[in-house]
Amino acid sequence: MDLGDKKAVVTGGTGFLGQHVTAELAAAGADARGFGSADYDLRRRSEIERMLEEQRPDLVVHLAAVVGGIGANRAEPGRFLYENAIMGLELLDACRQAGTTKVCIAGTVCAYPKFAPIPFREDAIWDGYPEETNAPYGLAKKLLLVQAQAYREQYGTNAIYLLPVNLYGPGDNFDLETGHVIPSMIRKFLDARDQGHDKVTLWGDGSPTREFLYVDDAARAFKLAIERYDGSEPVNIGSGDEVSILELATQVGESVGFDGDIIWDTNKPNGQPRRKLDVSRARELFEFESETKLAEGLRATVASYVESIHS
Repeated sequence: MDLGDKKAVVTGGTGFLGQHVTAELAAAGADARGFGSADYDLRRRSEIERMLEEQRPDLVVHLAAVVGGIGANRAEPGRFLYENAIMGLELLDACRQAGTTKVCIAGTVCAYPKFAPIPFREDAIWDGYPEETNAPYGLAKKLLLVQAQAYREQYGTNAIYLLPVNLYGPGDNFDLETGHVIPSMIRKFLDARDQGHDKVTLWGDGSPTREFLYVDDAARAFKLAIERYDGSEPVNIGSGDEVSILELATQVGESVGFDGDIIWDTNKPNGQPRRKLDVSRARELFEFESETKLAEGLRATVASYVESIHS
């Protein structure tokens, strides 16, 4: 898809990834507009149809989601399943009926089986049940892959499905209840430093591994996929770099200048044991490779958050 003369709608466009994707598409020449839940309530079919009627997009990028860390997923599993599923199901069907040229759907690394072989290859996504603490969210998003493939087969709908790994960067959600691991750690360490505390307590035992992708790199990946990929198979979007939560905590602590102790609360869940993506398909299909190393991205994220709380 040549974005230069296209009108694009980004759902979840006022959110963390959405703002970056909207900007990336606009920089490529698209008339790109990001919308949030205050603009259109995607849980209601009538609101989706109103959005498509008012905006008449050539491209819809579906990033809107109910998301959070382990605590949020455990607190509201029913909401995470229903709202993520219903938004995607109704949106793609409405796009089919409206004749939208292309739809790009954001899946999630949480869709992979709990014990998928490392690195996660896209073909392994159906080889087991997701990790229990975020299974409802992962399954809701995985359902949209099935829908995209079924609609392509029956209706010829051009819907692509990307599987981004854990994202981070400036503008992330730093709420301790709903934020993901990196922003939550940054806030905890900064609060401890500023309040003169000599220890920080984190969930689990630090042994799980995760892979993180800087948000600017993720936005570029979405743009490249939209421009260059029209296939039915899901595609991983990540850095390919694996880091333990223990090592991550050490790096975050150093990045904010916290020199106290880290206490691990082993009564809290670890989540999925390991996460590391095979990112070769994205490289081969649309030449995406991440550019931002974790240490560099952490520095930028910390600096942005510190500036935001002192401005």
